Order: sequence, then structure tokens, then C-alpha cells
Amino acid sequence: MAQKNENVVSTEKELFVRQVITRRGGGQVSRGYQDQPVEIEQTSQEERLNKFRDAVAAAAENSATQTTRPKIQKVPIMLQDHPNFKKYYEPRVAAIGPFHHGKPKYEQAEKVKFQLAAKFVIDSEQNETSLLKKVEENIKDLREYYDEEATKDHEDDSLAWILFIDGCSTLEFIYKYKELESFEIKRDQVAFAEQDMFLLENQLPYQLLTLLMSSSSKYEEVKKSIESFVQMHGVTPDEKQKPPQPAAGGASGHVTIPMEPEPTHLLEHLLTRMLGYRPKKSEPSVNLHLQSFRNVQELQAAGIHFRQRTGPSVLGNIYFKSYICCGFLDLPKIKVDDSMGPKFMNLIAYEMCPDFQNDFGVTSYISFLDSLIDHPDDVKHLRKKHILRNLLGSDEEVAKLFNEIGTDLVPNNAIYSKVKSKIEDHYQTMWKKWVAQFFHEHFSSPWTILAFTGALLGLWMTAVQTWYTVNSDTPPCEALLEYLKARGH
Repeated sequence: MAQKNENVVSTEKELFVRQVITRRGGGQVSRGYQDQPVEIEQTSQEERLNKFRDAVAAAAENSATQTTRPKIQKVPIMLQDHPNFKKYYEPRVAAIGPFHHGKPKYEQAEKVKFQLAAKFVIDSEQNETSLLKKVEENIKDLREYYDEEATKDHEDDSLAWILFIDGCSTLEFIYKYKELESFEIKRDQVAFAEQDMFLLENQLPYQLLTLLMSSSSKYEEVKKSIESFVQMHGVTPDEKQKPPQPAAGGASGHVTIPMEPEPTHLLEHLLTRMLGYRPKKSEPSVNLHLQSFRNVQELQAAGIHFRQRTGPSVLGNIYFKSYICCGFLDLPKIKVDDSMGPKFMNLIAYEMCPDFQNDFGVTSYISFLDSLIDHPDDVKHLRKKHILRNLLGSDEEVAKLFNEIGTDLVPNNAIYSKVKSKIEDHYQTMWKKWVAQFFHEHFSSPWTILAFTGALLGLWMTAVQTWYTVNSDTPPCEALLEYLKARGH
């Protein structure tokens, strides 16, 4: 019986080892497998080492050829479980580029894009055949702008056609933005299409747009329309912001004209205009022990006043100045409407892309603003100071929006470290808070000012009357009359 059990165990062990070796790609089982179990493990370890060496070689090759240009890719995996993923990251009416191409949801938009593309060819006085050939000749380079997952299901000719139609229709949409009614596009569709053009997964290589309009007779007009369109979707669309200007010349008298790098796509173009600078490589984060994460109402109670920042309204223009009994926090203007959520969420997603080296400027700004806005009253105060323009609806909706898009962000603490330190220093100074509280209680309205002034005047008159009563035989009123007579009145 014992021998039978040993045979069963031996048979099961042989089957197990055969399965292991088969999974590892082995052939015949070594006759000495029972005496050499370590040899099987050594073979497995060698395979792991070989794979690791291959990964090291690939990493070295990538680092040697790596550029700062990020790929057009899907939303980072950290954001894919967002409860409102579809609302913020998926196209509403139009698929642009290969990621969402061919989905039934966007069939109607495909017909409109075809009309827009045809009109672009006519307006630019180009030949559609030669224009498509340009795209086909550059398709290898254009494919490199995308993550491999985006283009793996498209042959070169198929991808070239997608980019040709989407590129031409995008340029015509921007160029004829004020005349889109002629294409029978309703205003609500226009609004959603505008949002779709700034989604991370809906981007076209800017090189494609340049290629398509390079031979156009309307090149300058189309180029300017792109700048205006991007600026219109910035922080404050009612304010014209000029792109970076050429630097002045040196002692030699020659003018140095630095060329502004071409953006990767429209979303990066928007990011650049919002921040007022090209995205920079992230610096080491500063871990502050005393950071201010206080809302508007708390800071206001501590004598901190909020002002609209003068000059260009770019996100980095946040400054704080502390005086004897009060402080002033200057913030850039911002417009809040239905497009703000998707716009900022996709800018944040772009900054989170693994191949995009940047300083997380937009993420840090939203995180800072979210720390100021907790309640509708915070929104109300910023709105009264003309810092926040509410086109969304109630102040409660705005507060809810900031709390939603500001969740789970990892900002760059180095960006606003000085501002936060100054705010915290001011907030922690007790006598400044007492003075601020005193002024808040007694000078918060004209009626309290009048009451306080009346009380002071009453105390002064009482003191004068008391002094005359003690130190003079003449009553105060008679003394005043004698003084006026002496002055000749």
C-alpha cells in the first residue's frame, strides 16, 4: 500500500515538472530531474536575467534617442477610473485623429468634417490630390507623433486619409469659426466641438496643420486664426494676450529673434498660452512645513484682501504682499463655464503623461485655487472682486466644480512656495489678526463706520466737557463764544 502511494506521488511529481518545463518552452524531460531540481530553477533565473538585459539595452537605446516631444496618447491610467471619465475625456460630437475614429457615435460629425475639409481645399486654393500626397509622403513622421496603440490598426494610406480629412476640417473650423452657420452646424454642436478639439485623445500633430496650410494662399490668415482661437479658450478670453515677442538686440545693434518652438498639438499650444511660458522640466518638489491651505473666508478674516492681478492674466501671476495690518493676494482673472472642467482636466492629464517633462504648472494652479475655494461664499467673494467670472450658474456649482477637479492632484510645491509661506507668516501673526478682526467688526459697512465715528465723537466731547468743568470756571459753550468774538467773528 505504501509503495502504491509512493508511485502515485512520483507520477504526480513527474506530470507537474513536465507542465512546468512545457510552459517554459522546454522539450524532453531530463532523466535526472528528481536529482537536479536546482538546475530547473537556474534555467528560469537565466531567462529572467536575459529579459532584464534586453530591457536594459532597450532603455539605453531609448535614452540616447529620446526627445522632449511627448507622444499623443491615451489619458494616463491614474485618471481612467475617474467617476466622470466620459464627461471630461471622451469626445462629445467629433472624433479627431485615430483614437476614436470609426465609432458609430461620431458618424454625423464625419459628414460635417468632410464638408469642412472640402471647403478648406477650395478656400486655400490648393489641389486635393497634391495636398493628400503631402500627408502621405510625411506619414512616417506623423505616425511617430502618436503612441503606438493609437495607430497600430491603421495602415499608412488609411492613417494618411484620416489625418488629411481631420486636419483640413480642423483648420477650416477654426478659420471660418464665425461663419459656421453656413455649414448648417448648430451653436450647441459648435460648443461641444470646441471642447472636443482640446481633449488629450483628440489631438492632431501641429506639424500636420503646418503642412496642410503651408502652401495655402490664406496661410497668414489661417495662422492668425489659430492664435485667436487658442487665446479665446484661455483663462480670460476677453483679454488679448500677445505671444512671446522677439528679444531686443545687444551692443552690436543686431536684433536677436528667438524662434518660439512649434507646439506638439493644440492642447499644448493652449497650455503654453495659459502659463505664459513653454512647459519646463519639473524641479524637485519643496516640502513646506507651513503651507497655507485656507479658504477665502479664513484668509479674509485674517486681514488678507483679494485683488485682480494687473497685466497679462496667465496662471503663474499670483503674488502676495503683507503690510502692517493687512495683506493683499493678487490673482489672475479666470472665466468659469461649462468648458472649464474638460479643458483643465485634459491639461492636467497632459501634464501627467509619462513622457512629458514639465513643471505641472496647470496642476499646481488648480490645486492652489481649490485650496481657496471650499464654499459658495468663497466663490462669491472672488466674483465680487472681479477675479472670477461665473458663467456656469450658481456659486455653489462653481465651488463643487473646483472641489471635483482639484481632487487627488499632486502639485509642484515649488511653484507657489513663496506665496504660501508669506500667507502663512501673515496668518500666524496674532496682532495682525486682532487688528484685522477689529476692522472687520467695526468697518465692514458704512453704518458700522458711522456708528464707530459717532461713538468716538461722543467720547471726545465728553472728555472736553469734563476737562473744562475741572480746569475752567467758564462753561465750554461760553468759552467757545468768547473765543469766536476774540477772532472777530
